[in-house]
Amino acid sequence: MNKLAAYDIIRNPVVTEKSTMASEANQVVFDVAIDANKTEIKAAVEQLFSVKVKAVNTLVRKGKVKRFRGRLGTRNDVKKAVVTLVDGQSIDISTGL
Repeated sequence: MNKLAAYDIIRNPVVTEKSTMASEANQVVFDVAIDANKTEIKAAVEQLFSVKVKAVNTLVRKGKVKRFRGRLGTRNDVKKAVVTLVDGQSIDISTGL
């Protein structure tokens, strides 16, 4: 996998209270491509951040139905990946790549 493909899979880190609490358990949360599977996500994280990944858990947040000026619209679905790192490994998402 080349670096551009890895950037297409890993979109951006999720920075929320819950993801910050997960970082204490050696986990990092990323928004990923909706069609990416766990093995592709694991390979992309290992390539981009030079760390060893222990496990990858994924979830799909369904898009909400919203109204704008009386018209119905739907937000896009978002896939998140909770990446658990091997003990001793860490990713500092505040510095960027």
